[in-house]
Amino acid sequence: MTASWSLRPGKTGNPGSRTENVININRYATKKSVAESMLDVALFMANAAQLKAVLEQGPSFQYYAVLTAFITISLFFQTAIGILLILIARLNLNDVGKQQRLDLLNNITTILVFITVIVNIFITAFGVQKTGLYPSGYGRRIY
Repeated sequence: MTASWSLRPGKTGNPGSRTENVININRYATKKSVAESMLDVALFMANAAQLKAVLEQGPSFQYYAVLTAFITISLFFQTAIGILLILIARLNLNDVGKQQRLDLLNNITTILVFITVIVNIFITAFGVQKTGLYPSGYGRRIY
């Protein structure tokens, strides 16, 4: 015996029920944008801390200029991504006239997120060295 019903998005689990749970596309997109924004804020804070560490090491640090440039680029892209996410969240996805613009903004945001990930891979690769941060003898016990 096979069932003639299936659990599909938007359907209830009761086979005799005709009631459908309609997914509000606008709410879904807004939640997605908010979640992505929270991750963007976390990465922004991490990059700000990395920039502080690089600046504290000063120009004598081997990769000072490279890391400063990469972190600045990453912070710039993250700011642009945040602005785009705010625009995307404010536009009504159900409005057919705005769907093409929303798709374009979403594609631009996705490309910027990808570039930001690549830049942050380089930031990690050139990473801040802990060895030059502390004066010699700091944290060591002399017996």
